Amino acid sequence: MALLSSLYFTAVEITLSLAGLVLLLVTAWGGARVVRPVAIAAVVALFASVVFSAHLLTNPSFELGGDAFGGLYRVDGFGSFAKILIYLACIACLIVSGSYFKERGAWRGEYPVLMLFNAVGMGMMVSAADLMTLYIGLEMSSLSSYVLASFLKQDSRSSEAGLKYFVLGALASGIILYGMSLVYGFSGTTNYLAIRTAFDGGLSTGALFGVVFVLAGLAFKIAAVPFHMWTPDVYEGAPTPVTTFFASAPKVAAVAMLVRMAMDPFGGQVDSWQQIVIFAALASIVVGALGAIGQQNLKRLLAYSSINNVGFILIGLAAATPDGVAGVMTYLAIYVAMTVGSFTALLMLRDPQGNPLETFADISGLSTKRPVLAWCLLALMFSLAGIPPLFGFWGKFVVFQAAVRADLIALAAIGIAASVIGAFYYLKFIKVMFFDEPTREVEARSPLGHWVVLALCAAFISPLGYLLTIPLGDWTARAAAAFAILV
Repeated sequence: MALLSSLYFTAVEITLSLAGLVLLLVTAWGGARVVRPVAIAAVVALFASVVFSAHLLTNPSFELGGDAFGGLYRVDGFGSFAKILIYLACIACLIVSGSYFKERGAWRGEYPVLMLFNAVGMGMMVSAADLMTLYIGLEMSSLSSYVLASFLKQDSRSSEAGLKYFVLGALASGIILYGMSLVYGFSGTTNYLAIRTAFDGGLSTGALFGVVFVLAGLAFKIAAVPFHMWTPDVYEGAPTPVTTFFASAPKVAAVAMLVRMAMDPFGGQVDSWQQIVIFAALASIVVGALGAIGQQNLKRLLAYSSINNVGFILIGLAAATPDGVAGVMTYLAIYVAMTVGSFTALLMLRDPQGNPLETFADISGLSTKRPVLAWCLLALMFSLAGIPPLFGFWGKFVVFQAAVRADLIALAAIGIAASVIGAFYYLKFIKVMFFDEPTREVEARSPLGHWVVLALCAAFISPLGYLLTIPLGDWTARAAAAFAILV
C-alpha cells in the first residue's frame, strides 16, 4: 500500500517523465515531420498534470498532505499550488514558441521534450522533503535550462547566454551542495523535519554557515540581490520564448523551494535567516528599480523588473508566517500572468521583415500602429507597477499586509516607498507608446496563439481578476496550511 500511495502521489512526475521519454523517441525517429504533434502532446501532458495537481489541492482528503518513498517527497497544498503555476507557465511558453523558432529554422522536437523534463525537475524541487530529492530536481531543471538558453545555435547571443547561465548556475549549485553538506554534517540527516528537530536546540557556527550557503545558492536561482548579475545578460541573449519561460516557471519553482527550505528544515531558527531575507528583499527592490531606469533594451528592463518583483515576494517570506506564505503564493500567481503577458507582447513586436523590436525607440508611437497591443502592454505595465484597480496591486497588498501582521512595519513601509521608484520605468512604456512619434514600421498581424495567451493574461490582471480573490485566497490558504503547524 505504501508503494501504491507513493506512486499515486508522484503520478504527475511519472506521467511527465514517461511522456518526455516517449516523445524523445518519436522525435528521434520522426525528425522535423513530428515537431508539431510532439509539441501538442507535451501541452496535453502538462494540462493533465495541471488537472491532477488541482485535484490534490482541492480534495479534502489531502489537506494534511502525505509523504512518499519514505519521506523523500511530500504532497501538500503548497507543492500542488506551485505545480499548477509551473505547468500553466510551461503551457503558455510552448504555445508562443512555435512561430518564433519556425521563422529561424530551429523548431525541433527536442524543445518541448526539454520543457517536459524541466517541468519534472521543478515539480521535484517544490515537493522535495529531503535534501537529496531537492538537489536531483534542481539539477534536472538546471541542465535542461542551460540547453534551452543556447537553443539558437547560430545566434552568438543565445550561445553566450547559455554559457553564462551554465557557468554561474554551476557555481550556485556548488554553493548549495556545500551548504547541504554542512547541514548534513551538523544535523546527521538530510530529511527536512529531522533537520528541524536537530536544530531546535540552536545552530552551531558550522550549521549557521550551512544555512547561509544554502540560502545564498537559492538566492541565485531566484535572481535576488546580490546574486542577480546573470539575469539581464541571460534574459537579453536567450531566445524570447525561453526568456519568457525563465522569468515564469523556474522562478516559481525556485521561490517555492526557498520558502519550503526556510519554513521546514530552518523554520525553527527564523531569527538566523530572517535578517538575510529582509536585506535581500530591500536590496532587490531598490537595485531592480534603479537598474531598470537607464535601460533601453526592453528585455533587459523586464529582467530588472523581475529582480524588483522578487524583492516584494521576499517580503512575504520575511514575515515567516502562514499569512506570509499565502501572500508569496498569491503574488507568484499574479506575477506569472503579468510576466508571461509582457514577454508575449514583446514577441508580437516585430517589423514587417520579421525582425524583433527590442528597444524603446523601436516602439515609439506603437498606439497608432497596434492600438490593441499597446493597450494590453499599458495594462500589464500598470499592473507590474502595482497601480489599482489592476490585479498587480493585490499581490503587493497581501505581502505588505503579511509583513505588518508580523510586526515588520518598517520593512513594509520601506517596501511601499521603494515601489514608487519602479513606477517610473513602467510609465516610460506608456510615454513612448502613446506620446512619441512613430519611428519604425510594425508588423500588423501576430499568430493566434500569441493573442490567446496575451488576452488571457490581460484579462487575469484586469479588474476582472478580483473575481478570483476568493478562490485564489482559498487555494493559497491551503498552500500555507502546510506550514501552519510548524510555525
